[in-house]
Amino acid sequence: MPQGLGQSEVFLEFQEKISRVAPIDRPVLVLGERGTGKELAAARIHFLSKRWQKPLVTLNCAALTPTLIGSELFGYEKGAFTGAGTRQAGRFEQASGGTLFLDEIGSIPMEVQEKILRVVEYGSFERVGSSRPVQVDVRIVAATNADLSEMADKGTFKRDLLDRLSFEVIYAPPLRYRKEDILLLANHFAGRMAFELGWEEVPELSHGAVEALEAYSWPGNIRELKNVVERAVYRSGSQLIHGISFNPFRSPYGKLIEKSGTPLPVYEESAKALADEFKGLGADLLKKPLKDLSRCFMSMGK
Repeated sequence: MPQGLGQSEVFLEFQEKISRVAPIDRPVLVLGERGTGKELAAARIHFLSKRWQKPLVTLNCAALTPTLIGSELFGYEKGAFTGAGTRQAGRFEQASGGTLFLDEIGSIPMEVQEKILRVVEYGSFERVGSSRPVQVDVRIVAATNADLSEMADKGTFKRDLLDRLSFEVIYAPPLRYRKEDILLLANHFAGRMAFELGWEEVPELSHGAVEALEAYSWPGNIRELKNVVERAVYRSGSQLIHGISFNPFRSPYGKLIEKSGTPLPVYEESAKALADEFKGLGADLLKKPLKDLSRCFMSMGK
């Protein structure tokens, strides 16, 4: 679990907050930028809690459409909608006794937030297509990179739900605040990539490569660092890594041309001219008498 590697002060403080709140059976909200390890933090909270022997169920709320997220969370009865051939338990039922991690909770529609609030307050809900309450015992750990407080002010996130979820709010530190951890993480990713490539030795980052990694701002955080280092190892082909590419989308041929009617490259212009010439030659041949065609073909072959 590379997101769990670190020795910087901010990272150790983050881990200490997780360890402190994990045994307390209350909701936790993990906030942070993309790629900072929020899901790993949720897993650590679960496995350090009294619920560690029960299920840890994860749902990426942003991956579901508003019409599907309700049935995914609360389940549905047979015949509740087209295609519902059997009764299906939702994530809350699957996580009963354990922990439900709701990633990107800010993307959940308001009407579904209302039902989640009821689960937090009373531990019950109804499946889609049913009016019979279902009782569950679930601890919720939620995460997002959105500003939920601002969303609540704008009326796009329920203030009551935010209050219930924020017994403790933990901020996952961005990688740019963890400079001391960058080399440690980079060496981990380099070693893992070397193993995948079948290398016998772990590659070494050159001084210039280390300086480049530590000077970069890392908007994609640990996930981006992983991609950058693994790409550098794969491309290097040697035990010493020099080249670091932060932007794999920078074309060596300049900006790609998408508009129609743009000037053709020289070799394409030549090919077009040659094709036009053969078209004209073919038209001329059709105009000639049949007896002259053999003479024409012989002259073309000279």
